[in-house]
Amino acid sequence: MRLAAVLLPALCARAALTPDQAAQLAELPLKCITREYPNKTGHTQESGADASLTPRQLHPSFYGCFDWHSSVHGHWMLVRLLRGFPLPNAARVRAVLDDSFAEAPLREEAAYFTRYQLARIFERTYGWAWLLKLDQELAEWPHADAARWRRNLAPLVEQVVRLWKEFLPRQTYPNRTGVHPNTAFGLVFALDWARKTGDTAFARLIEARARDYYLNSTAVTAIQEPDGTDFLSPALETADLMRRVLPGPAFHRWFSRYLHPRGLDNLLKPPVVSDRADYMIVHLDGLSFSRAWCLRGIAAALPPGDPRRPRLERAAAGLIERTLPHLAGGYGGEHWLATFAVYATLAM
Repeated sequence: MRLAAVLLPALCARAALTPDQAAQLAELPLKCITREYPNKTGHTQESGADASLTPRQLHPSFYGCFDWHSSVHGHWMLVRLLRGFPLPNAARVRAVLDDSFAEAPLREEAAYFTRYQLARIFERTYGWAWLLKLDQELAEWPHADAARWRRNLAPLVEQVVRLWKEFLPRQTYPNRTGVHPNTAFGLVFALDWARKTGDTAFARLIEARARDYYLNSTAVTAIQEPDGTDFLSPALETADLMRRVLPGPAFHRWFSRYLHPRGLDNLLKPPVVSDRADYMIVHLDGLSFSRAWCLRGIAAALPPGDPRRPRLERAAAGLIERTLPHLAGGYGGEHWLATFAVYATLAM
């Protein structure tokens, strides 16, 4: 496809995108952020009154892109590209962001979490994580628009952080799934956000729970990964978290005990995607991108002479190269995969 043809050389080499290439990437979330249907709301109906609400009525800012979390990280992607490139389509991007980040709809997004009793579990913790990544991106961009958008986003961010701080001490066991509830993935983004924004209490809580959950994990084989709809690797997401929690030598010792060589061999193999029209099977394309960003981060955290470093880097590049041609073509992948590609290549 044309999109893959123009992006492949730059993204695989981690080279700078041209503004035109970045603009073509931006077209994917631009197509879906205002597309309300098809939609998987994730809303738990508590009465007949709320059973008839449309996606946009439930979530006036993040109603598109098939589901709430994909809309949120599509917005992150637009901010990331707008921040980093003089986009030819910048006016369209800003118009979409101005609409989504307006004060009134974001107040409604924040109110959702207190309006419904069961909303405290809505998007826990995958959507929460992407919301904090979006807020972090705005915080890191010294631009008047970013500051204004972040002010309007603040009530929603405050709700999510409050819920996470209440939940994490009660979460006895981590979720080790390869899909949305994966605990390690969520804590990676939450820890990045807490450190960037100076929420030291939240950062300390995350670090403590990460040690509780994963410090004593050893000889993980990972030979049963992936499950049929995974877009995250439970083994690699854990390592991606622990490289943030443990100082360099400690992480090296932990990682050498943590992942069995057979498991590492398995995780470097590209997943087979048999049907990209299937909204669940296409998750496996996302797995290639998320494995790539974990492998690159882990490699960077290992000592310079560690023989695993070049092996992990090569595998990450191969996963990206193999998957980039499939960014566009069907809505099952188009509504979210580009975000994973951008994060795997530009946001490390």
